Amino acid sequence: MAVYDYDVVVIGSGPAGEGAAMNAAKHGRRVAIIEEQDSVGGNCTHKGTIPSKALRHSVKQIIEFNTNPMFRDIGEPRWFSFSKVLKRAEKVMSNQVMLRTNFYARNRVDVFFGRAEFENKNTIIVKESAKGEETLRTKSVVIATGSRPYCPPDIDFSHPRIYNSDTILKLSHTPRTLIIYGAGVIGSEYCSIFSGLGVKVDLVDTQDRLLSFLDGEISDALSYHLRNTSVKIRHNEEYESVVGDDHGVILNLKSGKRIRADAFLWCNGRSGNTDNMNLEASGLEANSRGQLAVNDHYKTSVDNIYAVGDVIGWPSLASAALDQGRSAAADLVSDDSFRYINEVPTGIYTIPEISSLGKTEEELTKECIPYEVGQAFFKDTARAQISGQPVGMLKILFHRETLAILGIHCFGDQASEIVHIGQAIMRQEGEANTIKYFVNTTFNYPTMAEAYRVAAIAGLNRIANL
Repeated sequence: MAVYDYDVVVIGSGPAGEGAAMNAAKHGRRVAIIEEQDSVGGNCTHKGTIPSKALRHSVKQIIEFNTNPMFRDIGEPRWFSFSKVLKRAEKVMSNQVMLRTNFYARNRVDVFFGRAEFENKNTIIVKESAKGEETLRTKSVVIATGSRPYCPPDIDFSHPRIYNSDTILKLSHTPRTLIIYGAGVIGSEYCSIFSGLGVKVDLVDTQDRLLSFLDGEISDALSYHLRNTSVKIRHNEEYESVVGDDHGVILNLKSGKRIRADAFLWCNGRSGNTDNMNLEASGLEANSRGQLAVNDHYKTSVDNIYAVGDVIGWPSLASAALDQGRSAAADLVSDDSFRYINEVPTGIYTIPEISSLGKTEEELTKECIPYEVGQAFFKDTARAQISGQPVGMLKILFHRETLAILGIHCFGDQASEIVHIGQAIMRQEGEANTIKYFVNTTFNYPTMAEAYRVAAIAGLNRIANL
């Protein structure tokens, strides 16, 4: 058995693992990364963020073609199968793998493909490798193994019509009807994708409103636009049983309802990837959801082991995971660039998309903070009219007395890009972080960014009229 010595071993090559490995290597440490799949990128590249967002982009283009009267000169509206749309996503995934493979080569990070198993807190065995078992001895470990869909044992996920958010990427046909159980971020995004392909979707939500962590007005807007594409949303429901047969799937709900569809997609909950690692040998123990507890420097209870990304739970976003990995490596090498990642914008890639940062109206009301609202509706902006994307709005919440920006909420095309303008101003100190910035700054015209000026003026007018 081959034995290798390293300063840092990172388990998992998703955004969190990549961030940790790259930063440690840049600081002169000898780094190895272990990836269980046969190519780098982790679940983000192969099963999560990249394929689902590439799918969404293709579906959005199809919707634009089919609804824009100008394209009728080219031809009639077209129908596209899920598998055909997925082919473009596979090209993006391949490009991402090639890009990331070059990152590791250029930074001289050794990549081991296989399953990581602890022998002790400083020794990891790489099993199921094409080269046979390999032993890595290390001073420090970063666990960045990500998460996977939680699959309850009473549902038969081996049935050809029952899927979770990973296996749905193997769907080879396009169902006419689909049940999606779980209306969180992943469920809502796949609901947009399939309804955009003309699939009749039943979205079953265990909560009383969609994405309850969002500002209520934004959540209501998403509900309206999903229903406008013939999605049936069912709130406050729990499953009794899921039964697949040769013709489809029947979902029996505890409320007594019974729903039949061609296929069923489970999107309710995720589990940390910590099993099959012999974690106990390192001195660590995961919680009931497979997640690891860390302190505010991403250290676990074992002094030389860090954990980052989905495996530690909140916020379970690729953007945050990359920064968490970089920060864990900064702490590991005693670099003063460490920061705890707690101000993370929400990016939800439904159609239209959603992005937000800071407090919601509900939170500010509960905390008795005097706030006011400035809104700009995209239908009134020239750029949205030109691009044919009039749906949505930008909403700025600000302190009524200090004018400090308290929250940015955006719903509509390019929302995840637009929010970063507000994020940059929110992070400024003192008077620079006020809504007046948007009034006193000249924006290109026509742009979507101009919505900040429109919203700011509207908000200040509310105060002036008190």
